[in-house]
Amino acid sequence: MKTLTSTEELQAFCEAAAQHPYVTVDTEFLRERTYYSKLCLVQLAYPGKENENAVLVDPLADGLSMEPLYTLFRNENVVKVFHAARQDLEIFWVEAQVFPTPLFDTQVAAMVCGFGEQVGYETLVRKIVKQGVDKTSRFTDWSRRPLSDAQKTYALADVTHLRQIYEHLAAELKRTDRSHWVAEELQVLTDPATYDVDPQEAWRRVKTRTNSGKFLAVVRELAAFRETYAKTNNVPRNRVFKDDALVELASTKPRSGSDLGNSRLLLREARRGTIAEGILEAVTRGINCPAGSQPQPDRSREKLQVNPALADLLRVLLKAKTEASGVAAKLIAPSSDLDAIAAGQRDVPALNGWRHEVFGADALRLCNGEIALAAKGQDVKVVTL
Repeated sequence: MKTLTSTEELQAFCEAAAQHPYVTVDTEFLRERTYYSKLCLVQLAYPGKENENAVLVDPLADGLSMEPLYTLFRNENVVKVFHAARQDLEIFWVEAQVFPTPLFDTQVAAMVCGFGEQVGYETLVRKIVKQGVDKTSRFTDWSRRPLSDAQKTYALADVTHLRQIYEHLAAELKRTDRSHWVAEELQVLTDPATYDVDPQEAWRRVKTRTNSGKFLAVVRELAAFRETYAKTNNVPRNRVFKDDALVELASTKPRSGSDLGNSRLLLREARRGTIAEGILEAVTRGINCPAGSQPQPDRSREKLQVNPALADLLRVLLKAKTEASGVAAKLIAPSSDLDAIAAGQRDVPALNGWRHEVFGADALRLCNGEIALAAKGQDVKVVTL
């Protein structure tokens, strides 16, 4: 197991990897105490057997520059293979404003290849590679040095098995002509907006039972302050205050430090100093927010006039399509999409892109009375009228 600790070593490996059609990538990081992930280890491998052509990269090593890796990420001739890439991509986007292209995510590919929804890496290793994965080092402090042999073995396995998984899934996608399905799903992962959180939109992630504009205005200001403070000080949002405390503050609307002291859910550190001042200012802004500027929840689907019989037929059609395609039903169309279609809405994901091929086209034909559903033994068949 080779660990690269210098820019020259990383440069040599990346130049060698650039001569191959793909490279597998994984990372180990810490985020429990920070807003941004701290990159602690990068694992890389290009085609080979077992640990051949596989290395660990130590981004914490003195003087090591990650630029050779970022150059490889920009190389359009080499596919960069990840499993469940979202957090890894966020790290590279924040660190260097770079996305690995072209990108292949084996979790996404596995979903459209019939392995179920959000299938885990261990499952793919077991089903495709026919081996097990030792996860004893999963909960380790990857920032501590030196790394043990057990840690290195665990980390390297995340990219060595990935080679065989990638080759299997890529071949299956080519056979079934579903490569463009994966490409569509990956677009959101390479969109900077996926990782750049607007503080003024952070309130949408807070679950509340009240849809009052006045209440939500305070929620919005508190969530915006928390997001900005967490980013600026590189601390987790929950270290500023948790969602339940935020909702409590929006309900009680404290006006002074003594009011904050009465909070049941607010952390002790948040009852004084900069955080306390920020809370009180945010509450004041929320209270003084004009009615026309108050946030409003999306109620568009609350008023839908759903045809229950049609919604049930769409569910039967979806079940038939998922059995035929091997793709998880939730990936094609969640229940909310089916209800929206049954209510006459047409701007829903289930009717666009590859989902239109699998389900959407026949869903529209069903709604228009152009097809019917018939049972034949254990199967449901589509009958053209």
